Amino acid sequence: MPAVHHKLLLEEALQDSPQTRSLLSVFEEDAGMLTDYTNQLLQSMQRVFGAQSEMGLATEQLSRQLLDYEKKNFALGRGDEEVITTLQSFAKTVGELNSLHSELANQMADSMVFPLIQFREKDLTEISTLKEIFGIATDEHEAAMVKYSRLPKKKENEKVKADMVKEVAYTRRKQHQASLQYYCALNALQYRKRVAMLEPMLGYTQAQISFFKKGIELVSKKMDNFLSSVSKMTQSIQTQLDAEAEAMRVSQRELLSVEDTVYMPDKDTESFNRTLIQKAGYLNIRNKTGLVTTAWDRLYFFTQGGNLMCQPRGAVAGGMVLDLDNSSVMAVECEDRRYCFQITSPTGKTSMILQAESKKEYEEWICTVNNISRQIYLTDNPEAVAIRLNQSAIQAVTPITSFEKRQEGSPNPDRAKPGGVYETSSGTKTTGAAPGPEDLIAPGTPIQFDIMLPASEFQDQNRGGGRRTNPFGETGDDCSTENDDSLLQQVFAVRFLGSMAVRCGDNREVIYEAMRQVLAARAIHNIFRTTESHLMVTSSSLR
Repeated sequence: MPAVHHKLLLEEALQDSPQTRSLLSVFEEDAGMLTDYTNQLLQSMQRVFGAQSEMGLATEQLSRQLLDYEKKNFALGRGDEEVITTLQSFAKTVGELNSLHSELANQMADSMVFPLIQFREKDLTEISTLKEIFGIATDEHEAAMVKYSRLPKKKENEKVKADMVKEVAYTRRKQHQASLQYYCALNALQYRKRVAMLEPMLGYTQAQISFFKKGIELVSKKMDNFLSSVSKMTQSIQTQLDAEAEAMRVSQRELLSVEDTVYMPDKDTESFNRTLIQKAGYLNIRNKTGLVTTAWDRLYFFTQGGNLMCQPRGAVAGGMVLDLDNSSVMAVECEDRRYCFQITSPTGKTSMILQAESKKEYEEWICTVNNISRQIYLTDNPEAVAIRLNQSAIQAVTPITSFEKRQEGSPNPDRAKPGGVYETSSGTKTTGAAPGPEDLIAPGTPIQFDIMLPASEFQDQNRGGGRRTNPFGETGDDCSTENDDSLLQQVFAVRFLGSMAVRCGDNREVIYEAMRQVLAARAIHNIFRTTESHLMVTSSSLR
């Protein structure tokens, strides 16, 4: 007898992903169809048991009902071919044994009706009860997660947060236990249903043979080997069930022996991985429900190639939400919720705000989207490229970043030291004494990405005096030179790429190293847009 390969994985119970829920719905559909079929088959057997005067008609209906097992087309019916063949043989035998005696009533009640009733009342009722318990536990966990997601970020009560964490952990553990019991029962049902279909008919046929001497001599000679094979088949299935049940019990004990921190949504001790190029998990997504009102939905998101996918519970497959290639991701302050970030398409027309469950998930989602946006997944070895790029970016960023608070316009104290540190950008530098290769970059100094004077302010300052300069270098016919005090005046549109403090040096290594670290820091901090400014070049000054 081939083993049943369909089963719910107990290891997936805690994550409770849409894929697991989708597979669970198939098992539930199979169990519901089995319940309907069992009730119909039991009605047929009770009719055989109770209707002695109509035994011929009852046996005919029972024979048809046995043949209907093949037509039911169970969703998890693979491996039932031998059961179908056996039931067909039983149906033929029942057709031959069409005259029953009243003395068979006790034997039929003990060997045919009772096992199926026991299967329905014990196994199928247990499945229904566990399904209700699992549904209640799931609803409680969802309610706890909604309360936890609404915890305020600022001025939050630590006691309230601790209570909510305990409540989430309790409901999650309760759901985990309920799901494990439910999964085990559904897996075991795939074995028990096969025994339950065969055992009543085996008892029924044996009772017929034992009471009809004439028929026993005629029928048993043809069916001894067949009944023996059926008995061995049921024993084999029972052995498989016992082995599978023991393996599930061991797995259940191992899965429940984990620490309580596994159930806690936000663990402070967890470290996150910057080099991920794939990510999956539940996120809260903000949806607008009106002009000023919003709602948050908890959905399952995952990345596939360069796309962000979303799969609601019950869906067979996920759908694409956003193309992550060349997109941008950044942390946002959102409605007093924690761990929120925003993903924006390259055109800026499409954006979404998501909320992670914990700081670890929050950091890893941002890093994953950032890595995918740089199309690392298209390289031959994306994991190695992600590790190399993120390692160089981390090394490039100095301990004091441009995102930390600093006084407006405060200079770097090292720049005032004579012969020490000078300011350089991605295109300019200030010379000094020649340093060694290991002393090119001054440690502990910030990489700056801001700019002091936007283009609009520059134009306002120069609107009162001087002439209006054509930025394309063209000179109009009505341009008067009498009002111009300079021999040369030209305006260029420029973008500030970033700057950092370096040690003395006038060689290319200083410029290249500064450019590399500035660009690496821009990549890790997702700085893709900078302010456009105007550079005015005159014969007397640069402004």
